Amino acid sequence: MRKNLFLSTIALLISGNVFAATDHYVLRDGNAVRHLKITQTDGKYTVSTDVDFESIAKGAGSDRCSAAISGEAKSTGKNELVMKKHAESEASYCELKIQLSPNGARMEQSKDCGNFAVDKCSFSSGGKELIRIK
Repeated sequence: MRKNLFLSTIALLISGNVFAATDHYVLRDGNAVRHLKITQTDGKYTVSTDVDFESIAKGAGSDRCSAAISGEAKSTGKNELVMKKHAESEASYCELKIQLSPNGARMEQSKDCGNFAVDKCSFSSGGKELIRIK
């Protein structure tokens, strides 16, 4: 009985891994670090991204920010994902467009993403590519 339970557990773990794939992307751009995680399970995408910024300017003290956003994304074309996230305190949506390449990803955000990240804590990669971690 224990052997069957053990084998069943192993089979479930293996089958779950077959249908799920997660890719990680990172971009260090000056004082900002952006991280993107895309998980695909049974044809559905989940996106999670965060940005951390820290600058210590002389005489001005420190300038720091950290922001994160996550949610379901939809494929809108070949190698393109779009995630829309509703801001609870606003009537607007943050739209994050992700363009994938074999080695990385680029992100652009709508103006309403300012409800989640402000100023230098932008989720946009500014045309630069986040490098895929293998």
